[in-house]
Order: sequence, then structure tokens, then C-alpha cells
Amino acid sequence: MIVRSRGIREYLWEASSQMQQISTAEFKNGMGLKIKDKIYTLVEFQHVKPGKGGAFVRYKIKDLRSGRVIGDQTCNAGTKFDSVMLSTKEMQYLYNDGDNYYFMDMNTYDQVPVPADFIGDNAKWLKENDTCQLMYADDDLLTVQPPMFIEVEITKTEPGFKGDTVQGSTKPATVETGAQVQVPMYLNEGDKVRIDTREGKFVARV
Repeated sequence: MIVRSRGIREYLWEASSQMQQISTAEFKNGMGLKIKDKIYTLVEFQHVKPGKGGAFVRYKIKDLRSGRVIGDQTCNAGTKFDSVMLSTKEMQYLYNDGDNYYFMDMNTYDQVPVPADFIGDNAKWLKENDTCQLMYADDDLLTVQPPMFIEVEITKTEPGFKGDTVQGSTKPATVETGAQVQVPMYLNEGDKVRIDTREGKFVARV
């Protein structure tokens, strides 16, 4: 199957006349919803039956493009939403040519090009041959997530020395993917380190 991916900063979902609708009675945590041309996942919800007035639903959603969580949303019980089928594929990052980043489906060996501006800031955590998570909403690519942890070589930093192990003492370092992180003072160029990509923080020396 050819995967459609659109590398534009303002990612717009194309409306489908056949998109399935669900009501609040069918809500499940983690399901995909389309609201005002944006794709969200349902984080949590609560059905409320007040003593007076009609029943309503209080819910929290997460914007899958920006990662922003939006809480304190309410709607009347029975309100209908457009439902989106969310799926995640593991793909191997191969290389980039400046314009596109190329990933390989490890089951079919098909290569999927993803425009650089679609990858955005996550590009600094992509290392060749690492496995990434590509999330799809129906057949359209929604996000590219790097591995939670990566092992990379320090390519640039000020020289350190073994005795400089003061707790909490760090210095900036550039790693092979181009990312800049804070590392312990004793580390040097050529050392390999484990990085938590969620926070961009040093975890351990490899």
C-alpha cells in the first residue's frame, strides 16, 4: 500500500463523506476523533448526570500533531463526533537527502519518504537504522516519533577529565544527530551516550 504523507506545517485533514460518526455513548479512552479539522485522541471522559438539566460529558483530548492536552471540554450526552482509526507502524529510519527523510516498512520493505518540514524538531533525534513509530489516522501519516532512547556519539564538546565528577556539573555537547544536550563534565568527543528523546536529557554513558 502506498502511504500518503503531506509535509506541510499546517496539516489539514481532508474531510470524508464516509467518515464514521460515533456518539458520546461509544467513547473509549485512546480513540481517535476529528474535531474542527484536527485529529485528537481521547485521553479521558466522564458522563455526568446533574440533579437538574440534561446529562452531559466532560472530556479531555490530546492534539496528536502538537502534543497539547486540552482539558475541561464538555458536550451534551449523545453528541456525535467524527471517528478516526488510529494505527502505529514501526519503521526503520534509513537516511535523508535534505528534503525528505526515508523510512522502511520492515515487513514489506517499502520505503516511505516523509518531507523534512513534517518531521520538524524530531529530526535531531533520528539516527540511521533506528526504529521509529509512525502514527497514521486512517491512511494518512500523522506523526513520526523517534525511539524513546537513542545511543549516539558525542561529536563536539569541551575536553573533560576523569576527576571532574561533581554531582550535577554538566557541559553542552553536540551528538552525531546534530542535537545539543547537557552531559557530565568528564565525557569527551567520541564517547557514546544514551539520550532520553522525550526530554532531550543525558541518561548514561554507553
